[in-house]
Amino acid sequence: MLLAGDVGGTKTLLGLFAPEAERPTAIEVGEFVTLEYDGLDQMIREFLGAWKVDPRTIVATSIGVAGAVTDQVARLTNVPWLVDMDATAGALNLRRPLLINDLEALAFAVPVLEPNELAVLQQGIAVPGGNAAVIAAGTGLGVSMLHEVEGRWTPMTSEGGHADFAARTPRELELVRDLTRVFGRVGVEHVVSGPGLVNIYQFTHQSFGAGPMLTPNTLMPSRLCAGVAQGRSPTELPGQIYESARERRCAMCAEALELFISAYGSETGNLALRAFATAGVYVGGGIAPKILPALQSGEFVEAFKTKPPMTDILATIPLAVILNPDAGLTGAAVRAMELSTAR
Repeated sequence: MLLAGDVGGTKTLLGLFAPEAERPTAIEVGEFVTLEYDGLDQMIREFLGAWKVDPRTIVATSIGVAGAVTDQVARLTNVPWLVDMDATAGALNLRRPLLINDLEALAFAVPVLEPNELAVLQQGIAVPGGNAAVIAAGTGLGVSMLHEVEGRWTPMTSEGGHADFAARTPRELELVRDLTRVFGRVGVEHVVSGPGLVNIYQFTHQSFGAGPMLTPNTLMPSRLCAGVAQGRSPTELPGQIYESARERRCAMCAEALELFISAYGSETGNLALRAFATAGVYVGGGIAPKILPALQSGEFVEAFKTKPPMTDILATIPLAVILNPDAGLTGAAVRAMELSTAR
């Protein structure tokens, strides 16, 4: 058996897989609320115990985490964990352990995804032997590039979600000005993520508090619109903002969503240029499938491709949303399967 994991800022998936020719088959999958656990060891031990799995039957383990990985160690970006994969493997008797970035894990899934696991935004014309790229907004923003090397895609790890946000319009310049007052430096993740949508919402409603976003006491009640229910958990706010915008309950929520979609599309186009992803760009993460109608409205693709003098090239790049919510876990299992056959 293979053990795979996809550790995110909000939820974690762990799975047991059987090796197959190209894509491992899931045997059991468990979902966990990440912040309810003190660390990865505790979560894996509970998962294996629930299914009465002897660690000696696991031939390889690959865990994707939302953070920068160096020498099998990662301090997660949005979770107060330090993950030491070698120490975890030693404590749990896991063979062939590997810790990778969560977007690198997602990238490993791209070659094995089925057509029904994708929603095409731009058909494009894939260039044989070209590079590809993956971008995923959720609790944070992750990116990965798939370089074509000797006839196959090789995923590359990246922390591009923490690069500087590039404003393109007068309204975005105003947004950056306000976010700079709060954060000091505005990274892409401050705009293109679930918390980023809340930041934009507070900008359009002129409701910035004194500190970082996504804490209830930084939302000024007098400025909150009727479109978003009060008293909800901060993690529910992005969905509330989207529904308010979709149903046109509030013009400022609608503007917030428009700014978010445009910024997301533009950053996806930036990634396509940096990777020269002529074989395709894939949009993953928890947000994209939930707001698919907004992504299909045309504004996302327009922001993706309108980058003179590269507009014509970007208009030919295939662009799709990954619909499978377990794609990151599947990719980690693909990497574990590779480990299991390595000499």
